Amino acid sequence: MPSPDRLFPQLAQLLFILLLSPLVKGFLDTVKARLLLRRGPPLLQPYRDLLKLLRKEDLLPTGASWVFRLAPYVYFAAPLVVTLLIPVLTNFPLAYAFAGDMLGGGFVLSLGGFFLVLAALDPSSPFGGIGSSRSRLVSFLAEPVLITVIFTVALTAHATIPYVVQRSLVSPAHLLSPAHLLVALALFLVILAETGRIPVDNPASLHELSMIDEARLLEYSGPRLALLRWGGAMKLTVLLTILVNVLATPWGLAAHADPAGLLLAAVAVFAKYLLAVAVVILVEVSGAKLRLFRVPEFLGAAFAAALLAALFQVFIP
Repeated sequence: MPSPDRLFPQLAQLLFILLLSPLVKGFLDTVKARLLLRRGPPLLQPYRDLLKLLRKEDLLPTGASWVFRLAPYVYFAAPLVVTLLIPVLTNFPLAYAFAGDMLGGGFVLSLGGFFLVLAALDPSSPFGGIGSSRSRLVSFLAEPVLITVIFTVALTAHATIPYVVQRSLVSPAHLLSPAHLLVALALFLVILAETGRIPVDNPASLHELSMIDEARLLEYSGPRLALLRWGGAMKLTVLLTILVNVLATPWGLAAHADPAGLLLAAVAVFAKYLLAVAVVILVEVSGAKLRLFRVPEFLGAAFAAALLAALFQVFIP
């Protein structure tokens, strides 16, 4: 049984990701709309949408199987499981820090996406099939990039446990090396692709034939749709956490489990979220969604960056 001094910050990290992820998404949508000279949604609109969906009736398509019913719960739980493995607020290992490494966390997130793909195909909806096939194409192209990123991180930190990697990369010598900068760039490009952001997908699009991620949700309604949207927001926040807390800026985390230290760490991590989201917004407002046949070129550039990082680490450590 884990000790109480490890369970309290673990619970704080779970609540931090669970409750703050809609705010991160709301900040992204609001600021992006203002930069595009639109009024945009209020900052707290994601919370209102979730509450509205949770109060609505849960309608199921005809012939939906247990996969369709179970998928939202798996998709919602996957980012929370990964939260147990990564440094969110603390720089010291917590209760389940060694239950899985970076590769294991990737498998858990992929499990949520896998169930969502099966659920989209389950009602035999044509748009669900289109979205599922396209999302699998994106994931197929992103997986080699992630594996190369993890391989390069392992060469640098001699470990793949996120807490160990974070402690190893605090040194400026590692953070400012060409290999590390290229790894961070490759992971950032993968985050854009895996979370359905421009230039790979347009989350604001309502055109069924061009959607990828949203096309998989068209048959859902009510509380299950709320779980899927909340899970998507948590997935974005968890991936940004790995980027800012493990790779890009591994500072500002609590060294002790006291409430004051955790609160200061929460403020610091939220500030890093805003910085990372600002970069995402800059990418989205300065570009447009790529055509599907151009997506391999985008993720090919991410793979080239990851591969160059590995070569730099091997030959210029």
